[in-house]
Amino acid sequence: MPGKFCVSITHCHQDPDKVTVGFVVANAALGCDQETIVFLSTDAVWAAKKGEAEKIAIGEPFAPLKDLVTKFTAAGGRILVCTPCMKKRGIASEDLIEGASPAGGAVLVEFLAQGAGSVSY
Repeated sequence: MPGKFCVSITHCHQDPDKVTVGFVVANAALGCDQETIVFLSTDAVWAAKKGEAEKIAIGEPFAPLKDLVTKFTAAGGRILVCTPCMKKRGIASEDLIEGASPAGGAVLVEFLAQGAGSVSY
């Protein structure tokens, strides 16, 4: 049975390195047979809005954010997007990419309370 792992990301446009490295680690967790979620809050909610990940590419040796996000969701990773943070930025549920869903803090707490490891960027 796989373990559980959470990558919490709070940066996107403000610090593209953090959102990129966060998704690199999330993909690594999936590769290590961990049930993995990415929780996006504050500025990071932009990474889940259609058309925004394409704007983030920090250069070698890192893949563009769009590729990292696509790899993550294709491998079964779940992206949870802070609902109040979305509302603050005028992002609606229908604006989210496939594989991302709005979630409140209680969903994150429930996942972590099941013994999930966690890292934040």
